Amino acid sequence: MEAESVEKDPVLVLREPPLGWLVMNRPEVRNAMNVRTWRRLADALNELETDAQIRVIIIRGATSEAFIAGADISEFPKLRADAEQARAYEKTPARVVAAMVGSKKPVIAMIAGFCLGGGVQIALACDLRFAARGSHLGVPAARLGIVYPPEAVRMLTQTVGPANARDLLLSGRDIDAEEALAMGLVNRVLEPGELESHTREYALRLARNAPLTIAAAKQTVAFVCGLRGAPDVKQVEEIMWRGFESEDFHEGVRAFLEKRRPAFTGR
Repeated sequence: MEAESVEKDPVLVLREPPLGWLVMNRPEVRNAMNVRTWRRLADALNELETDAQIRVIIIRGATSEAFIAGADISEFPKLRADAEQARAYEKTPARVVAAMVGSKKPVIAMIAGFCLGGGVQIALACDLRFAARGSHLGVPAARLGIVYPPEAVRMLTQTVGPANARDLLLSGRDIDAEEALAMGLVNRVLEPGELESHTREYALRLARNAPLTIAAAKQTVAFVCGLRGAPDVKQVEEIMWRGFESEDFHEGVRAFLEKRRPAFTGR
């Protein structure tokens, strides 16, 4: 991998075409999200979104101790001391979530260690979540007097169902990777030593698929789930019809008939 950021950068951008990695790089606080890290993550997502060589984005922690252990509470007294400040602060996380949901590229969360609060919010905005055995996930907002963002509650409820969402939100308890899998909060649980290789292999498989089809699938799921910024029904239908005019559609049909692997270009 080729590092694109300085050592002190809270989010490292690593390019391994066709894969792009976003590495949360505050291990001294288990990658807790301060406002600088939220802003950097938004910019880093845009860097990979606009890179034509990158077809899949993977988010991970710099170490196996933590994916993201929630918000950096040390800055709350200064930046989230009241409703007005909290409202202004929340615009930055909302920008990140919108960028992930609206990305035309698959976004995968590679979870090892702690994934709590804001970490779960980021993981939910990813398309897929793979977790190492021994990881801990949860939403401890109720133990801190914090109200979890409504859009994050929506995504959590759609992912794990109302009963499990109430369980996690009301109790504030942590769950292990196996319980998260049973709830549907993660897609796979791997042994720690297999997590990265499995994630890379799966991501490379996605990268071979048609980019326009993947983008359309993401937009359609967002529409079905009623996510903020999702296209409406007419836009979703138009996306489908445009697909039949794409070069990738014709390439896919030709490749199937010629019994070869298609070479998709995203056009």
